[in-house]
Amino acid sequence: MSTLTPTSHPGVNQALRALLAGARKALGDAFVGLYLHGSLAGGDFDPGRSDVDFLVVTRAPLPDATVDRLRVMHARLSGSGLRWVTRLEGTYLPRVALRRYDPGHPAFPSLRVDGTVALDRHDRGWVIQRHILRERGVVVAGPSIGPLIDPVGPDDLRAATRAVLAGWWARQLEDPALLRTSEYQAYAILTMCRALYTLEHGAVSSKTRAAHWALAHLPDRWRPLIALGLAWRHGTDWDRLEETLAFMRFVMR
Repeated sequence: MSTLTPTSHPGVNQALRALLAGARKALGDAFVGLYLHGSLAGGDFDPGRSDVDFLVVTRAPLPDATVDRLRVMHARLSGSGLRWVTRLEGTYLPRVALRRYDPGHPAFPSLRVDGTVALDRHDRGWVIQRHILRERGVVVAGPSIGPLIDPVGPDDLRAATRAVLAGWWARQLEDPALLRTSEYQAYAILTMCRALYTLEHGAVSSKTRAAHWALAHLPDRWRPLIALGLAWRHGTDWDRLEETLAFMRFVMR
């Protein structure tokens, strides 16, 4: 396992080796595979801004005792001193729930950005995540993930994008508490660009590529804001809340 190099970033690989070892120990025979999606699968991972999005597939839904072991494991990882373990974000998903998105499925154990493990329900955005995993997912350990997921068509991607905009993002307009930081403002700006790209093309692009597409196709008034979102890195601090909210309203219209 010490030679595991699923990415071109040594620090990320070190964190993934620790995650893989911890997940295998906590899950035992329930472990099926560990996969990457997000920017590491999309090809635009940037150490200055990106997180490490992972999915662990399990043989069956996990009992409470196993979820508790995952909580202990991730708490130890968070305290390990490894830089990239604090940027991990992911879900433990049973194989039966992987094939297609079903809103009737229960909540699944998920590692949140604050380092805690909780049971979270997946929204329609997981239609898009499944498409990314099927087409571009990075195998860290386990079988190829493509055959485990049904194809997701262009209209499915558009419908999922509209649902996420009308759900999660519409709620942020009503209560923009999360949008008080420059990090989340930049995330919102680039996510809006990607949503527009998907609605236009029926395909999924990385946030960076979608933002460059938006720079070339949207009205001039949005270019400075999109450029600011592209330039954001950890440690950057600015406040464009009102402009970000206006851009979100533009996209949702």
